[in-house]
Amino acid sequence: MESPFRANILKGKVALVTGGGSGIGFEISVQLGKHGASVAIMGRRKHVLESAVDVLRSHGIPAIGLEGDVRREDDAARTVESTFKHFGRLDILVNAAAGNFLVPAQDLSPNGFRTVIDIDSIGTFIMCHEALKYLKKGGLGKDPSTGGTIINITATLHYGATWYQIHASAAKAAIDSITRSLALEWGEDHGILINGIAPGAIEDTAGVSKLAPEEVLSKIKEKPLYSFGEKWDIAMAALYLASDAGKFVNGTVLVVDGGQWLSTPRLLSKDAVRQLSRRQETRSRVAPTGLPKSKL
Repeated sequence: MESPFRANILKGKVALVTGGGSGIGFEISVQLGKHGASVAIMGRRKHVLESAVDVLRSHGIPAIGLEGDVRREDDAARTVESTFKHFGRLDILVNAAAGNFLVPAQDLSPNGFRTVIDIDSIGTFIMCHEALKYLKKGGLGKDPSTGGTIINITATLHYGATWYQIHASAAKAAIDSITRSLALEWGEDHGILINGIAPGAIEDTAGVSKLAPEEVLSKIKEKPLYSFGEKWDIAMAALYLASDAGKFVNGTVLVVDGGQWLSTPRLLSKDAVRQLSRRQETRSRVAPTGLPKSKL
């Protein structure tokens, strides 16, 4: 789809996207670049990074790929520093690196739980912490009056409870808390805007292919509210938050899921509800419920 944003809204800005070589992270990288930003992508797989950078550059986007693991402080520090050295500044950090898999809680090892926590929540904090000196107002390469932007990709798994996702739900809940706490502290002290994006089910992503078998997908697609989003939808949300359009948004998690998180199973059809409502209304007029009954 054609972007509703001007092509130059991020002109002159530099973005670093973890997990930017594939999936939602890559689409965010593409759209940030198409709207004027220079882009550094971070990931653990060299061949994925190289392929992604080739595509970005084919769109005329200044881009580099940096190998690194968000769980390692030295990797995070080197990646952020390399981005700064190459482009001369850092304005936008997008934390999109994530790990997940389906598993019943009783079959999940503590190490498996720890791995997802380390990548998603601890990795997010490590990247934010290492990027602070480049993103804060008056920081390296920054104007004294304006701070940068951090966007943390989270999820809606923990808004209620999700089957076989105890590890990811805990990790995403931690990311939301990190987002709010840093928005409070770093918004006040350093002029940095820190927000999250919680995607729903997004087509052609590892999240859908790994977490929703075909039997589940076919049932989901039967329900209008459970239609799948596109990676483009998440990238547009990131553009909004990274641009001046989002200059007064801080500490918010923007849910982009078509309303799925609001939904509970429909137990009755609309017609059945109307009929039941009429019966109950008629019955209550004849014999109101809840009135005390005398024993005299």
